[in-house]
Amino acid sequence: MLLQNYSQSLLEAGTDEAGRGCIAGPVTAAAVILPQDFLNEEINDSKKITSKIRYKLREIIEEKALTYRVTHLHEDTIEELNILHASIKAMTLSVEALDPKPEFLIIDGNRFTPIPSLPHQCIVKGDMKYLSLAAASILAKTYRDDYMDMIHEEFPMYNWKKNKGYPTKEHREAIAKYGPCKYHRMSFKLLPDQLKLEL
Repeated sequence: MLLQNYSQSLLEAGTDEAGRGCIAGPVTAAAVILPQDFLNEEINDSKKITSKIRYKLREIIEEKALTYRVTHLHEDTIEELNILHASIKAMTLSVEALDPKPEFLIIDGNRFTPIPSLPHQCIVKGDMKYLSLAAASILAKTYRDDYMDMIHEEFPMYNWKKNKGYPTKEHREAIAKYGPCKYHRMSFKLLPDQLKLEL
């Protein structure tokens, strides 16, 4: 079972993101405040549980959370800010939209830009340690997957329904064959060196 709280604050929020390592689609962040007495033995880092369990847990998290928010930041913002700063901005926007407002914030990872008047702590691999971070990782992952499934219908040749925008061999072969589209992150390395885009 993961730990309930890092701090002694009654309203401690956790935030995490999904999609940093992708070459297409948004980076998606979630922030969540769980009740202090919330317990669930199945909740864990979203990468460690199956898609079916993630969606089941999302329903539980959304029903039980005191508040939660999810933010997508799209390719234009990622290109403008770079992926690290876009990830931090997405997390910040999710946290700032919470109601009630948190008294303390924990972040999965080692980098964050402080939010004025909100103490925080970065925790490496925190989504494997704290319930709110694992819950945020599940929300971010499932909402991003839903978005990738939606845009898959527009560009089925990239098979985003399966690869979710990650640089799989199949995804890169499709880029080499069809070229990139508006959802690709053009500043990212879309193809390995031995494959060149014909633009």
